[in-house]
Amino acid sequence: MAKLYFNYGAMSAGKTIEVITTAYKYNSRGMKALVIKPKIDTKGGNLVTSRIGASREVDILIGTEESFFDHLKNHIDLTCLVIDEAQFLSERQVLELVIITKDWNVPVICYGLKVDFQGKLFPGSEALLRYADSLNELVAICECGKKARFNARKVGGKYVYDGEQVLIGEDESYDPLCETCFMNKVLIPHSQEFQKIYYRSKRVR
Repeated sequence: MAKLYFNYGAMSAGKTIEVITTAYKYNSRGMKALVIKPKIDTKGGNLVTSRIGASREVDILIGTEESFFDHLKNHIDLTCLVIDEAQFLSERQVLELVIITKDWNVPVICYGLKVDFQGKLFPGSEALLRYADSLNELVAICECGKKARFNARKVGGKYVYDGEQVLIGEDESYDPLCETCFMNKVLIPHSQEFQKIYYRSKRVR
């Protein structure tokens, strides 16, 4: 039985290069592996592009309200689906991927972020964490050298905590941070809710 895989990690964990490599391994053997990307990710247009410079054309761009079934009905002899930026999928789309793996017997390999710049789950990531048969965390490195699990947003070179969950094409950048650096650089300075909890702990100890 085919499986639904979710490979997640912070920014700079090498997710997109894994997308390109995985599709190449199948395609180089004459197998039909399609690379899919949500339309909401407008960076790169119809390409998936890694930070080390490798890129590949996307086979299917899918909108949040669109169905995988509609896009795949004309594709026969599918070997595998490889999905980049899977955090942007809807829960309904993730359920469609469950059907594709279990009823169509086609493996689906998803890559994406687990949490946003506030440390909260994306809808697609939450659904994949619940329904995926296999979970794998890809490692990114914090500036302090520890394992990074958070994606801190910078606007104008400064860390921010407020704003829309999805912000693409603006004057923003992201730093992969470990738990300690995320707490010290983002939560303590910018989250009033976290500040109350943090300073209460200081009164106790």
